[in-house]
Amino acid sequence: MEFIEKLKQKGKETQRRLVLPEAPEERTIRAADAILEEGFAKIILIGKVDEINAAAREFGLKNISKATIVDPDTYEKIDEYVDMMVEIRKKKGLTKEEAYQLLKDPLYLSVMMIKAGDADCEVAGANNATGDVLRPAFQYVKTVPGVSVVSGAFVMGIPNKEFGEDGLMIFADCAVHPDPTAQELAEIAVATGRTTLALLGIEPKIAMLSFSTKGSAKHEVVDKVVEATKLAQEMAPDLKIDGELQADAAIIPAIGKKKAPGSEIAGQANVLVFPDLQSGNIGYKLVQRMAGAEAVGPILQGMAAPINDLSRGCSVSDIVNLSAITVNQVAK
Repeated sequence: MEFIEKLKQKGKETQRRLVLPEAPEERTIRAADAILEEGFAKIILIGKVDEINAAAREFGLKNISKATIVDPDTYEKIDEYVDMMVEIRKKKGLTKEEAYQLLKDPLYLSVMMIKAGDADCEVAGANNATGDVLRPAFQYVKTVPGVSVVSGAFVMGIPNKEFGEDGLMIFADCAVHPDPTAQELAEIAVATGRTTLALLGIEPKIAMLSFSTKGSAKHEVVDKVVEATKLAQEMAPDLKIDGELQADAAIIPAIGKKKAPGSEIAGQANVLVFPDLQSGNIGYKLVQRMAGAEAVGPILQGMAAPINDLSRGCSVSDIVNLSAITVNQVAK
């Protein structure tokens, strides 16, 4: 995707410190080598130096020597991180002994590096379940102040350029929150609009999806989307947000004009906000598989620092692409 190349170029200018905690897993270390070759981030690998270097030799990788390798058993800042963990989790009764054990897990160590300011962002999940990646992040990095919900967005590159912005759209929430309240759905919409502007550089046109368009059906799940739309508009009056809209009314101009005349969004949407995780996850996968769209993500929104989760079926290019996005999520 062209936008990924633009993000890589920006990354070359900012040189953010990206932690990849799953080395020497093959896809991860190959991705690290590719990122170092392209030069759009500084790489921190967590693991044993000998094991990582051996893997690099086995796979014929030439750039791993440029990475910083952090061994949980010998890292000089472990004691500092232990004290931080105990302070953050003192109400939960975390002991120093428990903290030392947790820091042997690269997923916890990477999060504490970010919390301490020794790294900027993280990509993981090639070898770990989503819950295992996100648990340390929720416990120690936490969410942005004032944000109550974390969500997962996908950038969709659709072959048919008539949709979205020359084929580019963002779908959310497709990865995290099973059944958001109206307030949470509004926060997801606003966060996704901000992500669209920051990563793609295009004006977000946000459609709040439902099985109803402008009162064509009555149900409590429709009421939630109506309320979420109102709240989102109040939260971010600078963003173009409309709902409730059926999917066809959101993306097909002729249908949008017929079902929602006068709407700035109907038929023009480049951001689709689904009413729940079930519909969002199904929706992005159908578009990916049946329309041949490229899906990049999930991009986690709402965390106090960029920490993104991969699918365990990801490819090397998936890791590289998500890494390009992640380094550009770091606050300026």
